[in-house]
Amino acid sequence: LIAFDMDSTLINIECVDEIADAVGRKAEVSAITEAAMRGEITDYKESLRQRVALLKGVHADSMEGVYRERLRLNPGAAELVAECKKVGMKVLLVSGGFTFFTDRVSQELGIDFMRSNVLDIEDGLLTGRLVDQPWGDICDGEEKKKMLLQTCAQLGISPLQAIAMGDGANDLPMMSVSGLSVAYHAKPQVREQAMVAINEGGLDRLLEVLI
Repeated sequence: LIAFDMDSTLINIECVDEIADAVGRKAEVSAITEAAMRGEITDYKESLRQRVALLKGVHADSMEGVYRERLRLNPGAAELVAECKKVGMKVLLVSGGFTFFTDRVSQELGIDFMRSNVLDIEDGLLTGRLVDQPWGDICDGEEKKKMLLQTCAQLGISPLQAIAMGDGANDLPMMSVSGLSVAYHAKPQVREQAMVAINEGGLDRLLEVLI
C-alpha cells in the first residue's frame, strides 16, 4: 500500500487557501494553513474549522474554477502512482482537504481508497461548515493514521508493508506507523522525522529508492 497526502504533496496547491482567494481571504487562511502544516498549531481540527468558517459565502462554482485553473498534479505524481499500481500496490489518498477535489484527483489517478472532508453547501454557497461523516467529523492526522491502519487490515497486510508520503505535521501520525515514511518538499519537522526526504525534483524520485 502507498498512502498519499493530497495538498502540496500529490497536487501543487493548498485547496482551502485557493478557495479563500475567491472572497479575498487567502492571506488570512494561508497563514493558518502554514502554521498548522509546520506543527505550530497542534489542534488541526480547530485550525480547519477556523479556515472553513472563513469560506462562508463562497459560491460552489469557485471551487470548479480552482480545480480547472489552479490545481495541477505535482511532477512525477502520475508516474509514481502508475508504477506502484503496475507492481500490484494499492493506493490510498488521505487528505485534510475536501472531497470536491479528492474525488476528481482520485478519478484522474485511479486511486483505490480515499478519505477527506465534505464542505457543507446550501443554495450553491459554502456555509462555512463541514459535514459530519459516518467515520467522524474531520480527517486530521489521527484519522489519516486510522485510515491507513484500517486499509492495511482490509488488504491483510502489515502497516510495515505500507509507504506513507506527505509534507505537513498532520501527516506525521500515519508516517509513524508505516514501513517507509517519505517527506515530499516538506516542512522542517516532517523532513527530520521521515525516513526518506525528497527535497528536489518530482514525486517519482521515490522510485530511485524502491526499484
